Amino acid sequence: MDDHSRRAARGPGPIPAVSPRAGVLGTALAAVLAFSLSTGSWQWFSTYLGLTLLAVVLSSTRPPTPATDAGAGYVRSLAAYTLVIGLTVALALAPAMQRWSWLFPMPGTRRDCPHLGDYARLQAQATLGDLAARDGAALATAQEQQAGRAVADCLSATTTLWLPVYALAAALLAVLAVLLLGRARTRRQPPAAAAG
Repeated sequence: MDDHSRRAARGPGPIPAVSPRAGVLGTALAAVLAFSLSTGSWQWFSTYLGLTLLAVVLSSTRPPTPATDAGAGYVRSLAAYTLVIGLTVALALAPAMQRWSWLFPMPGTRRDCPHLGDYARLQAQATLGDLAARDGAALATAQEQQAGRAVADCLSATTTLWLPVYALAAALLAVLAVLLLGRARTRRQPPAAAAG
């Protein structure tokens, strides 16, 4: 049996393993691009991007463990892993934070946005000038569109300003979850395996 026949009989060779760090780095870069390319109001596609990136991180990488990374390496790996999770969660939450005050209850941050909407209504009326008297329905539509855009842009800017706080909170929760899961995994191991 020649060498080619022996290889065919054994089946395909092992698939080379992809470094877990590559998945985390790729996801971090994708999230940064999503943030930098987003302009204006946060759209629901951002939620889809955030959830997709979160699924990629959770399915392609495992949380670091003290057994695989020792000392400062473990802390760095844990920080990178959880900060990427926090970033993807914040990206997923941004549109909901912009639209739902119960999810984003920062006092005073949303208060001024409706005033900008009122100002945009006045601007739309002033822009149309004498034409406003001819078609009230067109004026009302223009005013609503301008006001809605101004309020959405204000809420978007406010959301983006506070988004790092939510990302950091999600990262800290991820750290807590990784530590608790690691502790539970250590308790489940038999004493001989834990010692080895």
